[in-house]
Amino acid sequence: MKWVTLISLIFLFSFAASRNLKRVARDSEHKSEIAHRYNDLKEETFKAVTLVTFAQYLQKCSYEGLSKLVKDVVDLAQKCVANEDAPECTKSLPSIFLDEICQVEKLRDSYGAMADCCGKADPERNECFLSFKVQQPDFIQPYQRPASDVICKEYQDSREALLGHFIYAVARRNPFLYAPAILSLAADYEHALQSCCKEADVGACLDAKAAAIKEKAKKISLKHKYSCGILKKFGERVFQADKLAFLSQKYPKAPLAELRKVIGDVKGIYKECCEGDMVECMDDRAELVNYVCSKHDVFSSKIKGCCEKPLVERSQCIMEAEFDDKPEDLPSLVERYIHDKEVCKHFEPDHSLFMSEFLYEYSRRHPDFSTQLLLRVAKGYETLLEKCCKTDNPAECYGSAEEELKKHVKETQDVVKVNCDLLAAHGEPDFLKAILIRYTKKMPQVSTDTLLEIGKKMTSVGVKCCQLPEDRRLPCSEGHLSIVIQEMCKRQETTPINDQVAHCCSDSYAYRRPCFTALGTDEKYVPPPFDPEVFNFDEKLCTAAPAEREAGQMKLLVNLIKRKPQMTEEQIKTISDGFTAMVDKCCKQANIETCFGEEGANLIVQSRATLGIGV
Repeated sequence: MKWVTLISLIFLFSFAASRNLKRVARDSEHKSEIAHRYNDLKEETFKAVTLVTFAQYLQKCSYEGLSKLVKDVVDLAQKCVANEDAPECTKSLPSIFLDEICQVEKLRDSYGAMADCCGKADPERNECFLSFKVQQPDFIQPYQRPASDVICKEYQDSREALLGHFIYAVARRNPFLYAPAILSLAADYEHALQSCCKEADVGACLDAKAAAIKEKAKKISLKHKYSCGILKKFGERVFQADKLAFLSQKYPKAPLAELRKVIGDVKGIYKECCEGDMVECMDDRAELVNYVCSKHDVFSSKIKGCCEKPLVERSQCIMEAEFDDKPEDLPSLVERYIHDKEVCKHFEPDHSLFMSEFLYEYSRRHPDFSTQLLLRVAKGYETLLEKCCKTDNPAECYGSAEEELKKHVKETQDVVKVNCDLLAAHGEPDFLKAILIRYTKKMPQVSTDTLLEIGKKMTSVGVKCCQLPEDRRLPCSEGHLSIVIQEMCKRQETTPINDQVAHCCSDSYAYRRPCFTALGTDEKYVPPPFDPEVFNFDEKLCTAAPAEREAGQMKLLVNLIKRKPQMTEEQIKTISDGFTAMVDKCCKQANIETCFGEEGANLIVQSRATLGIGV
């Protein structure tokens, strides 16, 4: 049986069942879903979340155009509150929103093939619309903030409209950002206005706070998109196992039973958010946050302040709260899971429950590990028990568990140490160069620009994480690398790279990063013919900004490796030194172009000779 079906099998039944029972009860209690949600959220929040929903689907639509659609839905909600038995009030919320979108005049003129989605039945219709969402699309112009005196007066005179425009601007640029997060950002923006409009230099104050809000939006959106991708790719069981590992780290004092309740709800809420059902997402998130806050002392000592904030700020505050301190009296797991001679008697009757308890106990003791590493450790232990419990002397067999599990930990710690040491010793340019060499060999089919983009993102992860204290480096590094890898794997789905990349992307969520780390040169790759035009040298190498010159050198390196992925470090150094010498020489000449023409041709000849590439 594949590991994804093992560690969290219990989640699918206990968590999903509790959520489904709650939904069945709720749906039978409320004849009209839209009326129920309107009553829960109240008018202002319901209107805001409705605006988010339309702005994320109809990214080209003006604020005024969307306001009409919002009014239609709010009017319907108010009608249904008055009479839940009205025929149009029994429809699901997604159907109500999509029906409204499909009635937009000239939808095809503005959105082209997206209009074809209207011909599909639900839920395929929604899946179709979701596929047209574009992160930070080019057709949206950069946001222009009104002048300082104007914006402060607008806030004073027309608060709702000003915040509405902010919500609209954020939502259409970030179609994967959940409504609760967008409303939290709107609250941050309002606090910024309240604070800055009292300052002497309103503009400077708002510039600083707006930059922080923009960065926060980008970060949250990236995480949301990643979570949706994992849920869709690997399913509910893996998603919930990952959340159990994380919440056990964050709330190490919380009982497992409480975490199970939360994870069941979290899975349902993510599903709603990922499917664009922002009204239900907002309402159910609020319900969950209220539950956690009602037991804040049970979950964590770090969230009491969050629970005192207004509802729209509470959720994001809890998500951003620090990990709680570990209980001081946690016993060693060795006695219970390794030295106990009766482990198989606990493991075999309720396999999934036993493994979820192990994952919980191990995770709450290791906030210094990534969730992916925690899942690998759990899988390693599970595999060992499956083998040992079939032997004549199981206790002797699984007595080696501690050493086996340490192998997973050591592999990850070694990867982090090697890369952080490389970055510290040689700096960002050489670190990027090393990443490009590794990944061009692993997947030479990827375009040069995309490889450079991936390399820069991985370098940013190194810069961000390697400066952290030792106990935060590993979860930071593997957590952020997992997001970069997920983006890479998403591209692999539409533009296949090679078989080994496809295997790493699809085989196992927990083993994705080690799989990519272990990849060697793609032996099936057939290099394209040597094309001198790819290696074009001109005076820009002398006049361009340092970053642009460096990018040019990196692209040259990538293009060379694409011609011979098996090239050695020594060959790379020989060619790189030749390139540097050529640039140094030609940039000092009176006729730069002539020099590059001659020296460039010589470098190409020398490079081909070094690599053993024929004419």
